[in-house]
Amino acid sequence: MNRFMIRFTATASFALMSFASISAHAGEVLDRVLATKTVRVATSAAYPLASFIDDKGQLDGFDVEVAKGVAKYMGVEVQFVTPGWDIIASGRWADRWDLAMGQMTPTAPRAKLFDFPAVYIYGNTVAVVHKDSKATKPSDLDGKVIGVVAVSSEESYAKHALEIYNAPAIKYQFTPGEVRSYAGISSAADDLRLGDGVRLDGILDEELSAKATIKAGYPFKIIGEPLVSSPAVIAVLHGDKEFSDKVAAAIKSMREDGTLSKLSIKWYASDLTALK
Repeated sequence: MNRFMIRFTATASFALMSFASISAHAGEVLDRVLATKTVRVATSAAYPLASFIDDKGQLDGFDVEVAKGVAKYMGVEVQFVTPGWDIIASGRWADRWDLAMGQMTPTAPRAKLFDFPAVYIYGNTVAVVHKDSKATKPSDLDGKVIGVVAVSSEESYAKHALEIYNAPAIKYQFTPGEVRSYAGISSAADDLRLGDGVRLDGILDEELSAKATIKAGYPFKIIGEPLVSSPAVIAVLHGDKEFSDKVAAAIKSMREDGTLSKLSIKWYASDLTALK
């Protein structure tokens, strides 16, 4: 099966300053961050190896370290919060955090809610099944029950509604019979672990996350080539260009001094911070 690779212009800055339906006031976020000496970052507590709780009970992972790098560049401390992904992706932040680090795929609908100051990693969406499944390729999942994270790009793919900003139309490789949405990928993985077809026939996950789950002992296998390859971005609300520019500059600095690449190699054993 041919891998479908979405090609983007290679750039670390991705500012989308329009369609402001939920927004901050100009300069408000950056002023607050600098005044309080703290940037508040929304991320996941259950998305290894991007962001997860380690054996010391602390948040750790690639996204966590990148967020700390952004804060260091700004000369402030970082404060993490871990709301549900559906809340982050809704854009209804209610001044509870300043930016989101969740390897968000920049879709056309999300561009109406957020600015995307910087691409910081690239990832693949893959189909995952129980090791006892007879499925060997994504098309074998036609008509099957598929688990996904709610309000994720994987959910959009499963529902044939994925629109990645400024990219070609998606070529869907299968059509589920039912899509079941979960608050987090760990819940979907727990259901699939019960056995092939017991609750789920498969799940859609980011490739590195799926490999980490398999390494952790889950009886899964990835089938076929990636369904979609896409950039992952930092998200901020519309309306504060100064803050967006500062975040973009932080990632640019980390890219130029090699920090971003080193963190990717540390966590993923590969440099995934540039489009291949």
